[in-house]
Amino acid sequence: MSKTDKLKARQPRGFVDRGPADVAATERMLSVIRESFSLYGFDPVETPFVEYTDALGKFLPDQDRPNEGVFSFQDDDEQWLSLRYDLTAPLARYVAENFDALPKPYRSYRAGYVFRNEKPGPGRFRQFMQFDADIVGSGTVAADAEICMLAADTMERLGIKRGDYVVKVNNRKVLDGVMEAIGLGGEENAGRRLTVLRAIDKLDKFGPEGVRLLLCDGRKDESGDFTKGAGLNEEQANRILLLTGQVGFRESTPDLVEASKRREEPAPAGDPPGEETWPSDELTLSFARDAVAGSARGLEGVEELAQIAKLLRAADYGPGRIRIDPSVVRGLEYYTGPVYEVELTFPVTNEDGQVVRFGSVAGGGRYDGLVGRFRPEPVPATGFSIGVSRLYSALKAVKSPIVDQKAELPLVVVTAMDNKSPEFMPGYQAMVAQLRQAKDENGKPLLRADLYLGASGFNAQMKYADRRGAVCAVIQGSSEREAGTVVIKDLILGAELAAAGREVKDSAEHKARQAEAQFSVPAAELVEGVRRVIGRHR
Repeated sequence: MSKTDKLKARQPRGFVDRGPADVAATERMLSVIRESFSLYGFDPVETPFVEYTDALGKFLPDQDRPNEGVFSFQDDDEQWLSLRYDLTAPLARYVAENFDALPKPYRSYRAGYVFRNEKPGPGRFRQFMQFDADIVGSGTVAADAEICMLAADTMERLGIKRGDYVVKVNNRKVLDGVMEAIGLGGEENAGRRLTVLRAIDKLDKFGPEGVRLLLCDGRKDESGDFTKGAGLNEEQANRILLLTGQVGFRESTPDLVEASKRREEPAPAGDPPGEETWPSDELTLSFARDAVAGSARGLEGVEELAQIAKLLRAADYGPGRIRIDPSVVRGLEYYTGPVYEVELTFPVTNEDGQVVRFGSVAGGGRYDGLVGRFRPEPVPATGFSIGVSRLYSALKAVKSPIVDQKAELPLVVVTAMDNKSPEFMPGYQAMVAQLRQAKDENGKPLLRADLYLGASGFNAQMKYADRRGAVCAVIQGSSEREAGTVVIKDLILGAELAAAGREVKDSAEHKARQAEAQFSVPAAELVEGVRRVIGRHR
């Protein structure tokens, strides 16, 4: 193949490569999540990347072709197969196929990549990782409360402090009920219902008055662009805002403050206008009851939220951690009851330079209809999904030690000064084997060791060690071999000394540190010499 015929190395749009630091940090994060889920009694299960398209529910309406949003292909028997779109539909298939053998309720967790055949963009990828936990076979809202508690505990185990996250809980039935109450029930109003729900979803962004404009005639933004509203009248809009609690209340009672202190949660901010606070469950639920008055389905949803709140508070999860919030709008074509969202509340600077909340990293809800597609009997289910990449970005933003590169074992590179002479390689191999057996004070591996296996000379080998991020390099040439010694070069200290100014380099202290940066030890004391360097940089 000539040079002109060479393939061009290029990455497909919407997909990303991940380097060793990201892979290692993600694995540590996933390990913490697994441990958290396991403590709640969830068992792991793994399903394949590929499922029958009909099992995913991804056929186009009234057609025999898959939805364009999934990657699909036909097998040799002409059946359509697709890469999984999420982890929930494959779980439903797995449970239905193994229904009689599984304990019920069935608690499981899964982690893996999912695929979306959609136009990629900033922050939108065609392949990304999710981590799900689900309870299948329990129709009680106690299962939903348990998922919310699991979500809160997992955030804290990952290093996100109380006050920097909140789990918000709503109910699909409540949202359906308020639509019925304002006269937007029925298929003929499906479009207007969607516009109303999108307006509610903008509450954090535009505030109650901005949402009111979107609920009524429409809203013009600062650039002059106009967004057409849902066309509600004032009374209908007031009822929607009543549901979301945006009717001018600010509550902070001594009991709420005392309870927040006991739980070590952020206290309600009190009465000053403009400060964020949270209301009592009783107040939130009373607003919701008024908003859905006249809708049996809506009142059923409010009572389910009341039961969830009672379970949460009995387990000492206060509204500073898990909050009843009827403004949560997510996956309404998918969920059948309680829905929840995990929001990170700490500030970050977005691409436009604005300081905003980090936002959602996980969400879920009750999906009682999904497993029942495969079974003659109804099978209730609830669960939530963590967006792994987004959560990883959040942990980096709060400088969680879990994603800190320093959490990795330090790397030591053993150079091969005489790599052109095969008879000396066994000696280098013995050194690296000795280092790999080294243990710390707790009996765990002390380090990672890499023997240079290229054909380049000494300078290239040192560059290699630098690029690997090694803490030190082990050097043995012919003179050291004859003397029975090895040279240990502290690459971190060496880089610091090289960057020092001329006036510093002439000092006695600098010369003393140079002796620490590169020193000789007997070959039998190799591990102890390396241990000294590692201890210096811990």
